Amino acid sequence: MTAERKLPTFDELPAFRDFTGCAWEVWGKDDQLGTVNLLTEEVVKEASKEIKTGKAIGLNWPVNFPAKPAFHRQPPSHKIIFMPQFGAVHDDILHINTQSGTQWDGLKHFGLIHHGLFYQGYILAEMTPANFFKAGELQITSPTDVDPDLIKYGIHNWAQHGICGRGVLIDLVKYYEETQGKLPYDPVTSHGIPLADILACAKKQGVTFRKADILILRVGFIQRFTNATEEERNAIGTKEETFAGIEQTEDMKRFLWDNHFAAVASDQPALERWPPPEGVSHLHSTLLGMWGMPIGEFFDLEALSKHCAETGRYTFFFSSWPLNVLGGVASPPNAAAYF
Repeated sequence: MTAERKLPTFDELPAFRDFTGCAWEVWGKDDQLGTVNLLTEEVVKEASKEIKTGKAIGLNWPVNFPAKPAFHRQPPSHKIIFMPQFGAVHDDILHINTQSGTQWDGLKHFGLIHHGLFYQGYILAEMTPANFFKAGELQITSPTDVDPDLIKYGIHNWAQHGICGRGVLIDLVKYYEETQGKLPYDPVTSHGIPLADILACAKKQGVTFRKADILILRVGFIQRFTNATEEERNAIGTKEETFAGIEQTEDMKRFLWDNHFAAVASDQPALERWPPPEGVSHLHSTLLGMWGMPIGEFFDLEALSKHCAETGRYTFFFSSWPLNVLGGVASPPNAAAYF
């Protein structure tokens, strides 16, 4: 595809059963990139014009945090090994759940859960465990003999393409503090961020969106976690999961699709309000299952928000290269903003 290609609007997309806005086959029935297709060479070249000072800011929370992850995920483990036989040498071993901290959710992570479908309508029940979304350890030993069905929709597709383009920060924390004096919610309670507030924040920041932007929302979790007591931090990982996040409304979906964002991320453990209101489907199902749009979570936006406020610049060149894990479900983003 080219940057000039006209994409259908949200309302022009067909419905699939009880889901509106089905983008399967927008980029072809064999596509495995989803909205990352928007990040063409032309888009990346244009986005590089955002680099004016050379200032770079990492967006990755240390993999050590949170020490007690939500959603019953395995805590990170880091072991340093001294090798005395060599005099002055160390190795280290890192065990992580790729979604315990800063992450991209990949296309194998979350689908249309009550239909048993993933992106492009793949049905698990019709696939054999030997060649599709195999659970357990994947044994891939030869770079010249990789079963394409075994790794289908893996995170390696984004890793080999890159998620690079113009990033846009919407600093809702700053917006609420300036307009209301404080956040109107606790980031670790279930609360929906309405589209109207995102648009009002963008207007206040002087931001206009472009096709293929990477939308980044600061909602407040990292700030909340950093300022919490150890007891409160531990409780976050053990209590029933409730988090603030964007609403699951049709208008929110229309906004995300019609602006043709290439990806969307936030500093929350779940991009969307968690859990959704009763009777409302997860936004994950639409973004990942219907559109193939990367969902970023636990992004550390504190230094970024400070720099944006100091400079008045809320757009930047965004670079992310996920781990190149064949068939992987998710990955730390290895993300940075360049000004």
